[in-house]
Amino acid sequence: MIALYKYPTPASWPALLARPQANQPVVQTTVADILAQVKTGGDAAVTALNARFKGYAGTALQLEQDAWQKDVLALAPELKAALDTAAANITAFHAAQLEKPSPIETSPGVVCWRRATPIDRVGLYIPGGSAPLFSTLLMLGLPARLAGCPEIVVCTPAGPDGALHPAILYAAQLAGVTEIYRAGGAQGIAALAFGTESLRPVYKIFGPGNAYVTEAKQQVQLKSVAIDMPAGPSEVAILADATCYPAFVAADLLSQAEHGADSQVVLVSNSEAAIAAILVELETQLAALPRQQLARQALGNSKAILVKTLEAGLDLLNYYAPEHLILAVENPDALAAQVRNAGSVFLGHYTPESAGDYASGTNHTLPTNGWARVYGGVSIDSFVKKITFQKISPVGLQALGPTIVAMARAEGLDAHANAVTIRLNPKP
Repeated sequence: MIALYKYPTPASWPALLARPQANQPVVQTTVADILAQVKTGGDAAVTALNARFKGYAGTALQLEQDAWQKDVLALAPELKAALDTAAANITAFHAAQLEKPSPIETSPGVVCWRRATPIDRVGLYIPGGSAPLFSTLLMLGLPARLAGCPEIVVCTPAGPDGALHPAILYAAQLAGVTEIYRAGGAQGIAALAFGTESLRPVYKIFGPGNAYVTEAKQQVQLKSVAIDMPAGPSEVAILADATCYPAFVAADLLSQAEHGADSQVVLVSNSEAAIAAILVELETQLAALPRQQLARQALGNSKAILVKTLEAGLDLLNYYAPEHLILAVENPDALAAQVRNAGSVFLGHYTPESAGDYASGTNHTLPTNGWARVYGGVSIDSFVKKITFQKISPVGLQALGPTIVAMARAEGLDAHANAVTIRLNPKP
């Protein structure tokens, strides 16, 4: 179960807050081999690797459009309605991020602006090993559609019979996905990056995954394709005080622990009594979970930390930079203003992290492993590149030109200066 640590000093934080690590040299070598196989072997290599990892062993990697329609009919009406509600909220939140060009005259006769243009072809990796994450397809596909990406390609694991969960297919329809391929794990990332006979390569890859998927994304980024961010095993940190509801906090901790054995949860509190009550609740709720074995393994990687003040606890958590941060405290708004490093923040006793995972509207594809210090979560901006434009009138160049010429000549770049002077004094 979770180990308890009392009043750790900042010097102890690096060791105390270390994430669980897979056998990194083995992961790196295995992934490099898989990438090489797919790069040279194409569809045949993907098929063989799917079969090797107990997935779909068929040769028809692309799922035909008519299969989407037929299989969606098997979706339970209540789940379909839930996806509709989640999609509406995700769409509303992300649509508000769309920007219109705003030209500005930086000096008389000099007008500059920036325009967001969609990435032409994006690849979405949707995990499906221990659970089909159709919610991730909504989180990635809907912003891609809103951004205007014309080609949205999905790779996801399929079972031995090649079937995909009907909710995956319905989410794909809602998001405007254009292609679906049955390819999971590192081989799915390789197929998106390098292309195969049936799958043209994409320009940017999105999506979370296990250690092998994360490593594959990082390796292909060095070769041929952009990625959203390092997004590996899930994690949550909770800052709780004496006003928290221990049952709520325990449920939130378990909601992340059940993702997998390599997940991590961190509980921080200024109340030893609250920690004790939460740990009791953890055992009670864990016993009733279908995925309790995975959750128990994750709890073995996890920590409960007693601090003197909530401010000290938040300092510790800003250092940890969690993917998800829950402020289960009496006055969460005041503490929220002090959060510097977190993927997504959940305020108060009635804001479960599960809301962000599914249906509140914010994106659940978030930086893990401390990357929240420098990355934000997926947004509309992830699916566009922003091109700058400028237009200068003859009068504007007359005014600005001497500045450009002086700077260019000082750098020894006479051709740069000449490109201006030839316009200032044009010959008939």
